[in-house]
Amino acid sequence: MKRLQGTPRIDGFRMPGEFEQHKGTYMIWPERPDNWRLGAKPAQRVFAEVATAISEFEPITVCVSADQFANARQMLPAEVRVVEMSSNDAWVRDCGPSFVTNGKELRGIDWRFNAWGGLVDGLYFPWDKDDAVAQKICELEDADSYRTGGFVLEGGSIHTDGDGTAVVTEECLLSEGRNPHFSKEQIEDMLCNYLNVEKVIWLRRGIYLDETNGHVDNIFCFARPGEALLAWCEDESDPQYEISAENLKILENETDARGRKIKVHKLVLPTPVLITEEESGGVDAIEGTLPRNVGDRLAASYVNFYLVNGGVIFPMFGDKNDERARKTLEKVFPDRRVVGIYAREILLGGGNIHCITQQVPSGGR
Repeated sequence: MKRLQGTPRIDGFRMPGEFEQHKGTYMIWPERPDNWRLGAKPAQRVFAEVATAISEFEPITVCVSADQFANARQMLPAEVRVVEMSSNDAWVRDCGPSFVTNGKELRGIDWRFNAWGGLVDGLYFPWDKDDAVAQKICELEDADSYRTGGFVLEGGSIHTDGDGTAVVTEECLLSEGRNPHFSKEQIEDMLCNYLNVEKVIWLRRGIYLDETNGHVDNIFCFARPGEALLAWCEDESDPQYEISAENLKILENETDARGRKIKVHKLVLPTPVLITEEESGGVDAIEGTLPRNVGDRLAASYVNFYLVNGGVIFPMFGDKNDERARKTLEKVFPDRRVVGIYAREILLGGGNIHCITQQVPSGGR
C-alpha cells in the first residue's frame, strides 16, 4: 500500500466519530509479564471476553504474537479473526492507525508512537514493534496511509465528533516527552490538517494519576455531534473533583465547530481503585517498565467505554457505581445495547476497554 504525501484535509478525508458506523474493530493480545500479572493469563481471559462481546455487534480482528497464536486461537470464538503480528504490548488504540474516510475510501494515519513519552517519561522501552503496528493494520485493511514523521500522537489522546471538532488535553499533548519542539499552535495545526477538523477544544487535564499524561479518552467522549460525556467526581476532597469541574467549565463556555453548545452528561467515576499486594506481586519487575506498586491508585473511569455498531461495551469494577454508570449510558445511548464487562485486569495493565480497541470506520474501497 502507498505512503501518501499531503494531508487528509487537502485530500478531502476526515476522521469520523466513534459513534459512526464501523467496518470492524482491532485488538492486540496481551502477554508481557512486566505489565500483566501472572503472565497475562487473567488479562487474556478478559480480553477474550471483550472480543467475544464485540463480535456480537461487528467483525473483529485480534493481533497476536507467534508465541501466543495457538493460545489466543483456542481462547477466542471462531467468528473472531486472529492474525499473527508482533508488538511490544496490547494498546492498539494508541499505537494503531487513526482511520479517515471520504465516504468511499479508507485511509490510515500512522502517527509516531513512543510509548507515551519516550525516554522522558515513557512507560516501557523499546517500542519499535508498536510503532510498526499502524502500517501493518493499514496493509491488512488495504488502506493507503499518511506517516506523520516526527510528530508523536496516540489514538487515545484525541476525540472527534466527525463534524469538525476535536477534543484533547493540554496535560497530554503539551507534555515534554511527545512534541517539545512544537508549540501549542503548531500541534493544533497538525490536528486540523490530519483529522480534518476546524476547531480543537483543549481541556486542561485528564483523570488523576493517569500514566498516559491524561489521555482525553479516559475523561471525555462524544456521544454524537453536540453531545458528550464527562467523567465526574462528586467527592470534593478527591483531587479528581477539581479536574472534572475545571473541564466542565471549559466545555460549558465553548461551542463546537458548528457553533453548537455541547450538552454534557456527567458520568460518575467509580470509587478509587487501588492495587492490592496480590496484584502487585504478580507482575514481573523489569528495568525500563513502570512498576505496579501496592496501594497505587489506578485511573479507573467508565468514560473509557467502546462504541460498537448498535452497542456500548463499558468497564465495570465491582463498584457501587457500576449500575449507575450503566443507567447513564442507557439514557445517553437509547438505541444501543449496553454491555458491561468486569475490567479490573485491564485496568491493572494501565488502561481500559477503550484503550485496547480501535475501530475501523465504514468507507473502504
